[in-house]
Amino acid sequence: MKVYRPEKLVAISRYRKYFSTLPVEIRRDVSSRMHILLKEEKRWCDKGNYKHIAQILTSIALYEVLQQHGKTEEEAFHIVSTEMWKQLTPGTYQKLARYSWFMPVMKKFLPFGFRHGSGTGWKYDWHLDTDPGDRFHFECRECLYRHIFEERGLMKLGAIFCHSDVINFGNLPYTDFRRTKTLCQGGDYCDFDFVRHATDAGQGWQRTKSI
Repeated sequence: MKVYRPEKLVAISRYRKYFSTLPVEIRRDVSSRMHILLKEEKRWCDKGNYKHIAQILTSIALYEVLQQHGKTEEEAFHIVSTEMWKQLTPGTYQKLARYSWFMPVMKKFLPFGFRHGSGTGWKYDWHLDTDPGDRFHFECRECLYRHIFEERGLMKLGAIFCHSDVINFGNLPYTDFRRTKTLCQGGDYCDFDFVRHATDAGQGWQRTKSI
């Protein structure tokens, strides 16, 4: 059973390396804030949402506590976004996309991962039965990040997680990642659209507005 405790959530979040560099008093205040956030967001804390809650609550706590310790809002936002993006590994997807089996694997891997790594507050529309072999697309109609960030008036934090998809998938060889909108950037759904090409001729890709 997943145990929802601040120290465990921080340890699996993308902020774990940055968190370890912070002064003791800031780490203490982040943990204290996360205790409160866990009580307030208890309805979302099921087995499937464990990794998502780790990212969401750690980002909120850091964003707020850094400001309490003298950072401006702009500085806190910059730290929270860039420190999270540093831990992404787009190179892994870029290497895998060079192989011809990349698209079939994506069609199996992503739905499986999303279904088993999503709890309350998520809804997806898949098109596996109708997509041709060179395309894989789906929509996220309901998102935990939007639920929590929108209720707290922190949608700009949600947008940094949307941008993670662009970092991970936006420069794949032989494959376009097309996106036009996301829930945390004002859209009515998040679209994920992968289109495979026979050659790596520098096809373009679309994304939502910059943050």
